[in-house]
Amino acid sequence: MVEGLALLTDAAEQVALSRILRSFRPDLTIWPVSDIAGLRKLEPASLRKARLVAFASSVIVPADLLVRFGHGAYNFHPGPPNYPGWAPAHFALYDRADSFGVTFHAMAERVDSGAILDVVSFPIPLACTLMGLGELAYAHLLQLFEVWAEPLARETSLTPRCALSWSGRTNTRRSYRQVCDIPLDISRDELWRRMRAFGGNHYGIAPAINLHGVTFTASPPEST
Repeated sequence: MVEGLALLTDAAEQVALSRILRSFRPDLTIWPVSDIAGLRKLEPASLRKARLVAFASSVIVPADLLVRFGHGAYNFHPGPPNYPGWAPAHFALYDRADSFGVTFHAMAERVDSGAILDVVSFPIPLACTLMGLGELAYAHLLQLFEVWAEPLARETSLTPRCALSWSGRTNTRRSYRQVCDIPLDISRDELWRRMRAFGGNHYGIAPAINLHGVTFTASPPEST
């Protein structure tokens, strides 16, 4: 029986997600954590009958922590299986994808490589902004969490509901920075593709041009 659950997510989600889990298991011990330091503070002996659940977290959990959880470690990824890794919505907009989704999967040492248990897909509306896509993804991710909350709280093992596999390049902070490095000979179309997806100075990284050793940071017009 699952006796405890480490909930790895931002503070804003911890109360609401804990409430959903406890609606199925009032006696379930839940440890809300937001970073690796919080996970390392948990008593190793108590984790042998516990499970790790990450929700829309950018924290990369090392292998030595993953193996401590006797009932596995799982992640709710705010992107589809063909956009593993960092900032999936940004890269989907850059690729001009016509569909997106969210993924529930087992966690493994390599980011977004564990077995996929469930996926929800949806079309990307025409002229969708990054904020709009992020909101759609979050809403679907929350619905997916609600679907899996009872099995996560009650069941000792989980059964996949799909047979999909990861595909595409696993994006990282480094690949995000690379696409924000604007070449001097960039075409108008390519520049606006990058500005649409990466121009909001998210994560403190903005498109920039280096000219004669001086870096110029781009910002979209007020109207956009």
